[in-house]
Amino acid sequence: MASEAPPFWWEKPDWRAYALAPLSFAYALAAGRQLKRGKRRKVDVPVLCVGNFTVGGSGKTPVAIALATQARLMGLKPGILSRGHGGFSSEPHLVDAVHDSARHVGDEALLLAEHAPVAVSVNRAAGAAMLIEKHGCDLLIMDDGFQSARIHMDYALMVVDARYGVGNGHVIPAGPLRATIRDQLLHADSILKMGEGTAADALVRRAARAGKPIFSARVQPVNAAALAGRKFLAFAGIGHPEKFFDSVAAAGGTVGIKRPFPDHHVYADDELTDLETTARKAGLELVTTAKDAARLRHGSAPSGFLERLQVLEIETIFDPPHTAERIIGETLAAWRQRRLGP
Repeated sequence: MASEAPPFWWEKPDWRAYALAPLSFAYALAAGRQLKRGKRRKVDVPVLCVGNFTVGGSGKTPVAIALATQARLMGLKPGILSRGHGGFSSEPHLVDAVHDSARHVGDEALLLAEHAPVAVSVNRAAGAAMLIEKHGCDLLIMDDGFQSARIHMDYALMVVDARYGVGNGHVIPAGPLRATIRDQLLHADSILKMGEGTAADALVRRAARAGKPIFSARVQPVNAAALAGRKFLAFAGIGHPEKFFDSVAAAGGTVGIKRPFPDHHVYADDELTDLETTARKAGLELVTTAKDAARLRHGSAPSGFLERLQVLEIETIFDPPHTAERIIGETLAAWRQRRLGP
């Protein structure tokens, strides 16, 4: 389950979802109005938004990284816009992947900064200006912000997890949806189904009927050989920890003990000590996600802990392979059309 979300959000709707329906109706009304009428500033370069329908992890970060990589292969200079995690100030900040702390800019921003310049700011327009003026970026990839950012999107790619879909299908607080499916599909350009599973099939069919292109992708371990044949205590503070545990097994590792933590969890010293002690007593090694490792590297984790920690590195694989190139190409075409005017 996603840490921001109570468990019932990802189960069949029950009395809790229906009891919260009046609040959900009000939230959906406001969210729909924002999507339809919210003023979005236009910037001078193409903007590709990587969003999702729900609260909780859907795989946006590895998708944004893959798109930035493809953009560079196409001769572009991508920059990434992120709000950061934990309410960053409105002043834009260029992420330093070496010296910034996860508590300051967020773990996702630190990961993204290893692949392209990242500006963290609640004010996405100010972040966009920084990336364009100071780094010469000619394509902006917006990590999240589909529902709320005050910046014009030339292309909105909505990522949905095939295993979890849109949960119980209700809007916050009765469910994980950030707005109604109808309102979100009206402003989406395409859907990217991540991974294997059937939970997102109803949404995919609805999007297809609405004429939205449907793409597919999955994540695969980059360093599977380093994990194969080894036994682990696996811990993760991400939206859906079970996906990580399954990925370790898919890489050939054996997960002897699972330790899920809340999304973006900041590990205390006693928690790290407990993880090490438990793993040692069970004859296991420690393994975690790249996001968790970023938080630990840029936090207060002892160097000895980090040296003994294994990290599962993943990458996004599109099916078919040219999907990322197509998405970026359509973003550029929409931007050119925007420049020509109505």
